[in-house]
Amino acid sequence: MLIDLQSDDELAFLTAVRRDLHAHPELGFEEERTARVVAEILADAGIAVHRGLGKTGVVGTLSCGTGEGTIALRADMDALAMPETADRPYKSTIDGKMHACGHDGHTTMLLGAARHLARTRDFSGTVHFIFQPAEEGRGGARRMVEDGLFDLFPSDAVFGLHNMPGLAVNEMAVVAGPQLASSDSWTVTMRGIGTHGAKPHLGRDAVTASGHFLSALQTIVGRVVDPLQPAVVSACSLRAGDPEALNVIPDTVEIGGTARAYSPEVRDQLESEIGRLCDGIARTFDLKADYRYIRRIPPVVNHPDSAADALRVARDVCTGSVRTDFAPSTAGDDFAFLNQDIPGAYVWLGNGPAVDGALHHNTAYDFNDDAISTGVSFWVRLVEQQLGGNGTAT
Repeated sequence: MLIDLQSDDELAFLTAVRRDLHAHPELGFEEERTARVVAEILADAGIAVHRGLGKTGVVGTLSCGTGEGTIALRADMDALAMPETADRPYKSTIDGKMHACGHDGHTTMLLGAARHLARTRDFSGTVHFIFQPAEEGRGGARRMVEDGLFDLFPSDAVFGLHNMPGLAVNEMAVVAGPQLASSDSWTVTMRGIGTHGAKPHLGRDAVTASGHFLSALQTIVGRVVDPLQPAVVSACSLRAGDPEALNVIPDTVEIGGTARAYSPEVRDQLESEIGRLCDGIARTFDLKADYRYIRRIPPVVNHPDSAADALRVARDVCTGSVRTDFAPSTAGDDFAFLNQDIPGAYVWLGNGPAVDGALHHNTAYDFNDDAISTGVSFWVRLVEQQLGGNGTAT
């Protein structure tokens, strides 16, 4: 059952906050204005505020009653370095930056839940509202943990929520097990001996070697990884030679890409196999190769008990359907650093039809304000379920 956001114009207030954040996007670790807005709204609601974890992170803490249970809820705050092309009244005011993944909506929904819980206090225990910077590949969650997030704010469980185009705004998806893949980067530099394009026998051709490496790369997923274990290896960057010197075989070729997996074992396998192919191809063509594998984000895996708790709440608040067969995404989210050692779950909230640019990381994307009520209700009911009892102001 949805909570009432219509009284006292709460929904209008939250919609205005969301659109203000959308118009003023900030990249990872630069969320100074966003953090200030978040901190002021929390403080105005009577919630204790801690700033500075992960540089621009904000944590609000609300305790009620005598309960000893603690729950953490996370929203990401950062925008993306890309232009906004759609024309809307609250379009980004900063060239080359936009909220193209809905973090403005995530921040707003958690603020709405914090305000409601501060008013009603219908729980007994402690809830930490985590507003995380730099989710988009800059390591904000990891930085917060390294700065002592769970030492300062120990929690029994941690939950995350992300919008999902393609689901209706009154729909959610909650599934135990893997939700998002690990997100790692790799680079390979083939080092040959440059020579005249008409005299390849006098050099060591790094370009031809790289072509064989790129072709062989797909055999990792196709012929090495267990076919029942999803994995992705993609080459996404290639630099070699000069288009103004088409009679020169270059000394080096630089290749870079991404690797994705849902389990630590397959993640290890991808790292090992890319390196094995790199070394083997280099030996075959009698040249040198440098290989680097950069572990960025582990997979997000929902704890079965936490997923079951989230599913009960989703079924309570959603007026539409709740999906339990939703396929995991090969995208990544550094929420993984928050629930590595603490039980937790990451759930999906509908953002409406995935049409007319309503796709994550699209220049025409916009968070759907009609989803605010469902998102706020989910957070509120989750706290009330996890920290049951009649709370009193402390």
